[in-house]
Order: sequence, then C-alpha cells, then structure tokens
Amino acid sequence: MKSATTIQQKELSLLCQKARLLLEEQNYTECEQLISNAMGTYPHAPHPHNLMGILLEQENDVLGAMRHYRSAWALDPSYLPARYNLNRLGSLTPDGNCAFDESDCNEPLHLAFTTRRDPNGIIHVMERRAER
Repeated sequence: MKSATTIQQKELSLLCQKARLLLEEQNYTECEQLISNAMGTYPHAPHPHNLMGILLEQENDVLGAMRHYRSAWALDPSYLPARYNLNRLGSLTPDGNCAFDESDCNEPLHLAFTTRRDPNGIIHVMERRAER
C-alpha cells in the first residue's frame, strides 16, 4: 500500500507537468485556476507557489513572482526549484528557463556567501555565484 506522502508527491508532480503544458499553450486563465485549486488542496506544499511564481513571471509580474517564489521557499527551504527561480529572477541579469520541478535545475547553484560590516556595525550577508 502506498503512503499518503508518496501519493501526494505523484499528484504534485502531475500538477507541475499540467501547469507546464498550459503555460506552453499560453492558457494562463486555466493554469491560474489549476494552481489556485492546488494551493487549497496542498496548503503546505511549495509546488503550487513555485508554479504561481512562474505564471506571474510569464505575465511580466516580477514582484508577484518573487513573492510566490519566496513563499515556496519558506514552506520548504530544501525545495530546489523555488530557490533556483528566486536566485535566477533576483540576479541582475536573469537568464535561463524557469524551474518547474527538480529536473529543470540542471545547473547547480553553487553559491558562496561573504559578510561585510557597515559603519554602524551591522553585518550584511552577501551572496555571490561561485566561479564555474
């Protein structure tokens, strides 16, 4: 007998595939409805928020997309597509394709962090991409 978690993971994987197809067809209305329903069905899963971020990004709503990518990351910091999309879109020159699922994260994000103390003594953590 399959566990509830396994069934949920399969359903979320199918959700990602359906959303990808709808976005490729530029069927934004149906895609938004699909994702909104998934948010209600899976309130603690990062997948629907990541997908909503992709939808909003394709509609040129960068701020809305960033909000949803951050929400997905907050729900599960280990969910690589959200972190990938957040870092990609937040860079000075966003390039590459959106990550619908883990298979789209073919380019690992090797990030290095540095710290800097400002004149007021506040420590700032800064992110920089490692050399490839």
